Amino acid sequence: MSGPTDTPLYPFRESPSQTAGPYVHIGLTPNFCGIQGVYETDLGIAMVNDKTKGERITLEGRVIDGGGNLIKDALVEIWQADADGHYRSRGEPEFSGWGRCPADAETGVFRFDTIKPGRVRFPDGRLQAPHINIWIVARGINLGLNTRIYFEDEVEANADDPVLGRIEHRDRVTTLVAKGGSGVYTHDIYLQGPQETVFFDI
Repeated sequence: MSGPTDTPLYPFRESPSQTAGPYVHIGLTPNFCGIQGVYETDLGIAMVNDKTKGERITLEGRVIDGGGNLIKDALVEIWQADADGHYRSRGEPEFSGWGRCPADAETGVFRFDTIKPGRVRFPDGRLQAPHINIWIVARGINLGLNTRIYFEDEVEANADDPVLGRIEHRDRVTTLVAKGGSGVYTHDIYLQGPQETVFFDI
C-alpha cells in the first residue's frame, strides 16, 4: 500500500505576467475610448479655470520605448503644487493640482494645460525647484513609472534642487528637464536606451 510520499508531483509552471493592457483606458478614460455615460468628461482633463491664479503653461511630451518607438497607448498622470508651492490640501481652491491624459492614438503626444508650479519646501527646509510629478502606465508596464519634470528656464532653482542634486550621474539630469519657455514646454520620456529618463522608486 503506497503512502502519500509515493504520489508523483506535477509541478505547475509560472503563469504569465499580466499587464494593464487596454483596461487602463477603459477604466480611467472611458470617453476617450468612446464609452459614453460613465463620466460627463474624463476625470483629470481640466486642471485650471478662469479663476486659477498663476502663470498658464502647456506641457507636451511623448513616451518612447527602448527601440525609439512611440508608445501611443500610454496614460500619463501629473501631480503638482500651485503657484505658491502648495499642494491641493493647502493650496489654490481653483486649481486641481492633478491631471490625467491619454497619449494621442496617432501622434503619441500627451498634453496638459496647467500652471507653472511654485517651489515646494523639502523636509529639511530647502526649497525645491518648480517641478511636476509624473506617473506613466501603458500596455507592457507592470507597475506605473514615477518621474519628475523640471523646467530649463529655472536654471538657478534647478542648481539648488535637493532631488536633482542627488543624481549621481550628472549627465542624466537633463532627462528630467523640459525644454521651452514663454508658457510652452516639451518633454519626451524615454523608458530605456542611452537617453533613458531617471525614474524614482517610490
